[in-house]
Amino acid sequence: MMHSVVLARRPAGNPVEADFAVMSESLPVIPEGSFLTRNDYVSLDAGFRNWMNEDSGDEILPAMPLQEPVMGLVLAEVLESKHPDYAIGDKLMARFAWQTHSLSDGSDFIARLPTDLEFNPSAYMGVLGDTGMSAYFGITDIAQLTSEDTVLISGAGGAVGSIAGQIAKLMGARVIGIVGSEAKAEWIRTTLGYDAAVVRSGDTSLSEAIHATCPNGVDVFFDNVGGQTLEAAITNMNHRGRLVLCGAISGYGVTPHGPNNLFELITKELSVEGFMTHFRHERYDEAREQLSEWLRQGVIQSPEHRLEGIENVGKAFADLFAGENFGKTIVAL
Repeated sequence: MMHSVVLARRPAGNPVEADFAVMSESLPVIPEGSFLTRNDYVSLDAGFRNWMNEDSGDEILPAMPLQEPVMGLVLAEVLESKHPDYAIGDKLMARFAWQTHSLSDGSDFIARLPTDLEFNPSAYMGVLGDTGMSAYFGITDIAQLTSEDTVLISGAGGAVGSIAGQIAKLMGARVIGIVGSEAKAEWIRTTLGYDAAVVRSGDTSLSEAIHATCPNGVDVFFDNVGGQTLEAAITNMNHRGRLVLCGAISGYGVTPHGPNNLFELITKELSVEGFMTHFRHERYDEAREQLSEWLRQGVIQSPEHRLEGIENVGKAFADLFAGENFGKTIVAL
């Protein structure tokens, strides 16, 4: 049997577990030119919330229809194949759907993995998957760090932020993370090696809290949150600082609060660049090898928030928006 998580209703704001349902059906017949995979892990990534709204389709993905499997990233192995480019046993990281099995004609976004996995398979969803590569490309290609930089990272305890901070520390920068709780603040300092943390609270404005922790300003801001967090960071940026825009979870599925201080981009001569990791598909092997080497050396960790079973995929996705995850959220099927 094939089990699928479908979009039961359109989320109103942040998703909750009841927005999703599990459906079962027989394994599909494999036509010529297609292949069937067994999916071992599902990656939960907040950005997919954008395509759950009606009429939200774009050049990346179509809008997700109701009562159909929810799109996402999976770690898969080919079970049967009638496709010339895919053989039984091939391991893939692919944009399929939240399912125990997937049928593909090869036109989906697919990244091949080594035949023999050196690390725990779930790492290829996290630090060695799109998560780690987003951190890698954002910090190395776009931020252009130096050891003199002060780096501020929003969503610092989440999937990408937890890796980005570690890479920035490896490059010699002073690294500060913005988090939503004292527990996460302690975790990113003691476990991930962040120099300091800024906790969002109602007692002090975020801009003032950033200034207190970064009195000499911020040179690089790696943003996973957007909205008011981005606004507060801009206020604290140094002249000719760099903003790396990786995500904007504060605006997924809700009316976003855009920064009201964009003129500071001009007066401070700030560089701003957004990016999507899958547009660097041809460099995945390069990025994975560097990240693998850091894992071998033990200089970075692969933190994971793991649940078990297809029935927990909807809950795991909702956990992201509730701030329950420490590191990468995955579900083992």
